[in-house]
Amino acid sequence: MALDDILLEAEEKMTKTEEVVQHEFSGIRTGKASPVLVENIMAEVYGSQMRIRELAGITTPETRVLVIQPWDASTLHAIEKAILKSSLGVTPAIQGKIIRLVMPELSQERRQDMVKLVHKLAEDGRVAIRHVRRDAIEAVKKEGKSGGVTEDQVAVAEKEIQKLTDDYIAKINVHLAAKEKEIMTV
Repeated sequence: MALDDILLEAEEKMTKTEEVVQHEFSGIRTGKASPVLVENIMAEVYGSQMRIRELAGITTPETRVLVIQPWDASTLHAIEKAILKSSLGVTPAIQGKIIRLVMPELSQERRQDMVKLVHKLAEDGRVAIRHVRRDAIEAVKKEGKSGGVTEDQVAVAEKEIQKLTDDYIAKINVHLAAKEKEIMTV
């Protein structure tokens, strides 16, 4: 594998890691309702586990209200049960053929707990990026030992990988700061 391929692969993996961290951040609620909060909750229907997004339309008619409208009315109670079991901490209200979720205001203590969770998710992302760096540097060194690549090229490639790592860790830190500000804003 050429050095350019190793660098491209490392950058691709780091980009995916950043996207995963952003998606995990979007699932952390800040008092605002977002379909991301419930779309991946698994409900027991038709004898198997299915995501709510596969069973219903999810809308936000108001900033703190989520409305879940199942495509099949028989799945209504299964979706309600799944939401109650989840760690969302919101009690669903069935109104006819829809489920309404009203997001409560967050207490200062709950906001601080969420900030801790966001910091943990960000650190997990940074660790994943460092793993990508380690794997890429090992691949570059292996390429250098097998011949065909000079020591200078290996050194330049290692610097490029480190620069990529620093850039993506900085991006995660920017996302972290934005999410922390969003959570702490009352």
